[in-house]
Amino acid sequence: MTLTEPQVEPRSSSATHARSLMHVAGLTKRYGEQRALADISFAVNAGEVLGLIGPNGAGKTTLMEAVAGLLPLDSGEVLWRGTPLPLPQRREFMFYLPDGLRPWEEQYVARVIGFFATVYGRPEAYIAATIRTLGLAGVLRKRVAALSKGYGRRLMLALALITPQPLLLMDEPFDGFDLRQTREIMGVLREVAASGRTLVLAIHQLADAERVCDRFVLLADGRLRGQGTLAELRAQSGKPSAGLEDVFLALT
Repeated sequence: MTLTEPQVEPRSSSATHARSLMHVAGLTKRYGEQRALADISFAVNAGEVLGLIGPNGAGKTTLMEAVAGLLPLDSGEVLWRGTPLPLPQRREFMFYLPDGLRPWEEQYVARVIGFFATVYGRPEAYIAATIRTLGLAGVLRKRVAALSKGYGRRLMLALALITPQPLLLMDEPFDGFDLRQTREIMGVLREVAASGRTLVLAIHQLADAERVCDRFVLLADGRLRGQGTLAELRAQSGKPSAGLEDVFLALT
């Protein structure tokens, strides 16, 4: 199956368009005297899979919520192709999938998917392909509350893929999957990026991040500790042959 439904912002062959889809500039968030985010800045390039990498408590979820416009900030801004993106407009360009979300528990899976398909005007062929890709055919007649953690996560991923926004923000997209399932979902997300959408994934498992992401933003204690491709991070850390885990430890 191929998820090739045209997106709002298709991938361009020009180098200028291919880069700098979104800039996060100087985001800072405090809770009283505690600083949750400290002047975080990075770019997101069109059509890439960018990983927000760090342990639990590093600030990944806070950063995603801030970018999505769900969390008020003390300072900083989000720019879309160089233009400031006000909070009311962010839902037009990005869709945020939180970790552990499972709404509409009394509804049937088919009904939830059908609702999203209607809202976003997705054709039947695309919906059928999404259901097939995420292995949801066998649970369409189940209520959301009856799904296992893994199938619940598959459903939420399906809903994210049904949305038309060019940028998807996903918090821990592999939570609830075993090794084989994780690799399967990685393949799906790589295909989505190849079709023109841009993905920002918050991941605490560094081995997973190394397999699926094109570039990385390293976070620890709410601070930016490095960003770039694995090769660039190796150069920054002085470890030319290290894996992401060793690079992260060296830079944090």
